[in-house]
Amino acid sequence: MKHLVIIGAVWPEPNSTAAGSRMLQLISLFQKQDYEITFLCSASKSDFSFDLSTISVQTKVIQLNDSSFDGEIKSLNPDVVLFDRFMLEEQYGWRVMENCPNALRVLDTEDLHFLRKAREIAFKQNRELVFEDYISDIFKREMASIYRCDLTLLISEYEMELAIETFKIDSSLLYYLPFLSEEVNTNVPKFEERNHFVSIGNFLHEPNWQTVLNLKKYWKSIKKQLPEAEIHVYGAYVSEKAKQLHNEKEGFLVKGRAESVAVAYSKTRVLLAPIPYGAGLKGKLFEAMQFGLPSITTEMGAEAMNGKLDWNGFITTDEADFIEKAVELYTNKSLWENAQKNGYEIIKKRFKKELYETDFMNQVENLKENLNAHRSKNFLGQILQHQSLQSTKYMSKWIEAKNAI
Repeated sequence: MKHLVIIGAVWPEPNSTAAGSRMLQLISLFQKQDYEITFLCSASKSDFSFDLSTISVQTKVIQLNDSSFDGEIKSLNPDVVLFDRFMLEEQYGWRVMENCPNALRVLDTEDLHFLRKAREIAFKQNRELVFEDYISDIFKREMASIYRCDLTLLISEYEMELAIETFKIDSSLLYYLPFLSEEVNTNVPKFEERNHFVSIGNFLHEPNWQTVLNLKKYWKSIKKQLPEAEIHVYGAYVSEKAKQLHNEKEGFLVKGRAESVAVAYSKTRVLLAPIPYGAGLKGKLFEAMQFGLPSITTEMGAEAMNGKLDWNGFITTDEADFIEKAVELYTNKSLWENAQKNGYEIIKKRFKKELYETDFMNQVENLKENLNAHRSKNFLGQILQHQSLQSTKYMSKWIEAKNAI
């Protein structure tokens, strides 16, 4: 049987993060092709970590900067190794290369970290992004990791274009694989059966916190026009500063972790997501479409999601526009129903799993069969394997030796 080893930054939490849901989607793709899967992680499990044994995935705890990993990966002898974000490739990539040189190395970016960082810098300095913002240490590390791997998965068409057109990465090293959706259940509560607004997002993620701050700023104007409405703010790992925004009199309710996103979305009428910056695809907006929940967001929030299709609500350009469209969508039934249909259409035409799964697995198998030829064309990757990983390797060995004292 073919064997996939996943090296994860954390144990997946699909009910807490879009990254957790994405990981389970990847696992499902490989299992459908009869891969045995082992998930390796050095982090501690939380009460909300998904029990991977329920889907027949083996798990093992590994150590950072420890040669025990060498024996572990050699005994597993994987056909494919998937790194969950570039930091994991930095940490373990050289060990995989030395012990399993014939394993296909795949990097899942989740989103381009250097892009999110560049946008964060511009946002916090209250200015437009300039090219120099990209060229950070994170950029150099992430780019090096992409070149060292045989294939890198990008979740956003915008990021594919950025990588190929702006940074001239050969397209043979990249693969566009967005969020994947099963068949959508359209039997959900109707317009008149719902009330209130909703927002959701893991509070450990800085763009989500900035989104909540925007909501707090906009809410009084929305509430003034819709005095009976409330905004229900959900999110895992709610912080103390977020709890301080809770105000029942204002109808601004910080509820913390949602026991069920499906239930939270099916009861409310409109999702509010004034996202100021970020990268990749926004899991909250993807799930809203799946559950028939129209949304109001920003150009940043909707980036790379709807293509040329109409949005399932409104994409706004400023605060006044956001407030106006939120009230309009909340009160106009025909507009709301049309927005809901738009969301279903986006899911069907751009995110349905059948659109991607066969081609992706064919790409994986083709690379496995032609790995030497593929690597020989990636000469920059070979250079970086030699130079960058030598420094990473000996730093790791130094840390291991120091810890042994």
